[in-house]
Amino acid sequence: MPGTDPAEAMRVIAGELPGFPHLPELPDRGPGADLTGRTAGLLIDIPVEVTPRGWRLAERPGRDLVRARSMLSSDLDVLEEVLQGYRGPVKIQLCGPWTLAATLELPRTMNVALADPGAVADLIASLSESAAAHAADVAKRLPGARLVVQFDEPALPAVTAGLIPTQSGMSRLAAVEADTVQEGLSRVLASTRCYTVVHCCAPAVPFGIIRAAGADAIAFDLGQLRRGEEDGVAESAEAGMGLLTGAVPATGADQGEPDGARQTAERVIRLWRRLGLPVETGPEQGVITPACGLAGATPPEARAALTRCREAAGWLTELIEETGGEPG
Repeated sequence: MPGTDPAEAMRVIAGELPGFPHLPELPDRGPGADLTGRTAGLLIDIPVEVTPRGWRLAERPGRDLVRARSMLSSDLDVLEEVLQGYRGPVKIQLCGPWTLAATLELPRTMNVALADPGAVADLIASLSESAAAHAADVAKRLPGARLVVQFDEPALPAVTAGLIPTQSGMSRLAAVEADTVQEGLSRVLASTRCYTVVHCCAPAVPFGIIRAAGADAIAFDLGQLRRGEEDGVAESAEAGMGLLTGAVPATGADQGEPDGARQTAERVIRLWRRLGLPVETGPEQGVITPACGLAGATPPEARAALTRCREAAGWLTELIEETGGEPG
């Protein structure tokens, strides 16, 4: 979400998404509030620090780590206060293991951790332990909620395709084998013992790897979906996975258009029909979401995007009931 006030962001989310709120990330606050830094701050026995290029593995804990942990702790306090007594699904987000390995630098070499299999193994082990502890903390704060843990993996396609650049930028790191990616992701997902989502808003989402890793749901950007990937969406749906479909533009769209929510619902229904899926299961299996994070949006745009998601979900059910899934 945009902005620097966690209480305001949490109130907006709770107001616009009363049936499925989430813990917001506010990267405008600086290092430690970003995707990599927030998750790196949770790692157990792996300290990190900020450099001019981003986050790096460190020899000992320092003030950067203290700041990241302090911000997350205060955000959890706000979550607990705003959602006190809430009963229903609530989502938290963490950086996935492979994106974390592709963005955290190694000490001294300036290469990312992905270049060192030993460092990757340590990160996966630490993230598994810390994700479980984080989920347990949130569950304790919201005892009536059903926790959903999302792992953001925007770099996953680049990791599997060998497109992560080396420190010099003159070459690329070798592609990580699919079985290795699956095993690492699977270990982290299983550690939380919660309903898990893997979110990837990049093109060429590796649906098969995510499904085989044991994720309960996949979140993707509908606008980035290529024709060749639609089979992966269909296979995921047929396997009973949830589909968090990014069908609402994060920025730049006129969120005030009168029929915007209905058009969004029709777009999702067309996807299901094109894939040959029974549209009647759409409201049970599907969630309509923004295409990607809203940190780059203005506060009014972010609120409007969340409103459209909620209203489109209502239209989704209504259109299916009225027309059997045939968009008007």
